[in-house]
Amino acid sequence: MDVQTLIDGLFKGDIISTTRLISIIENDFLKAEEISRRIYPHTGNAHVLGITGPPGVGKSSLVNKLALEWNKKGKNIGIIAVDPSSPYSGGALLGDRIRMREITGIKGIFIRSMATRGSLGGLARATRDAINILDASGVYDAVIVETVGAGQSEVQIMSIAKTVILVLSPGLGDEIQAMKAGTMEIADIFVVNKSDKPEALETVNDLERMLDYEGLNEKAGWQPVVVSTSSTMNTGIDELVTKIEEHQAFLAGMTSEKLHEKRAAMELIDTLITKIENEAIKKAKESPVYNELVKKIVEKKIDPYQAADIILKEYMQLSRQ
Repeated sequence: MDVQTLIDGLFKGDIISTTRLISIIENDFLKAEEISRRIYPHTGNAHVLGITGPPGVGKSSLVNKLALEWNKKGKNIGIIAVDPSSPYSGGALLGDRIRMREITGIKGIFIRSMATRGSLGGLARATRDAINILDASGVYDAVIVETVGAGQSEVQIMSIAKTVILVLSPGLGDEIQAMKAGTMEIADIFVVNKSDKPEALETVNDLERMLDYEGLNEKAGWQPVVVSTSSTMNTGIDELVTKIEEHQAFLAGMTSEKLHEKRAAMELIDTLITKIENEAIKKAKESPVYNELVKKIVEKKIDPYQAADIILKEYMQLSRQ
């Protein structure tokens, strides 16, 4: 089935077309460019929600409950779960059927696991394209992106999501202080999950004090909020949905031209980096000295930095010709 047929199916809400297009953009960069050009004018309607935070805080469980709560309200939800890559196949190590069995197969909820494929920010280029595919379909009211949770590099989610939720668990203490230099600044909503634990109230208080006194108390006119939830007890989810919708309304009501320009600039830079990286790898492998340099690295005659300099020098000479 050709790309245009799949895109036509996407605009008609066909799930098979949607899944096939996402598979294409994961595995074929050139076709991903073609797909992006054709669907991009149709994007910008779904509310993109980024959920990040350290491993083990219950992000997947929280996504389950959020999707169910919105589904009850008659909303269609797309979910992109970003997982670590397998070092062998490049695919996602964790599958959506394992992590989100509670909502798998529910009408109006679409789930797709994607691999980071080595992306330092925990979000591969394909993730952004997959979000655009779901958005362009016109089917989904919101697209939730759950990141791998790899620390401060997760600030990349800020360039994709309209609302960013940072999920923490009770008893983090000094870890919250350590995080504030990076990840803390990106959040519009803080969630203390597993709030049935006795340390939860203390963690909420720590966060609220930090928002008041550490200069993190306002983002372009929005006052970040702290919400307590328990995915296992199914508490606080309705309040979280309310706060997300309040932030969505806030964004809709503000003059957001600069916000859109900033997000577009970040998207441009991310895409440019990907294209340069792909071109550099292609040219490196085409170099007549590539295999020889690999052997010399194995034999410890040169190090990878020296080898890279040789290939770059050769590339620069060819570019001048």
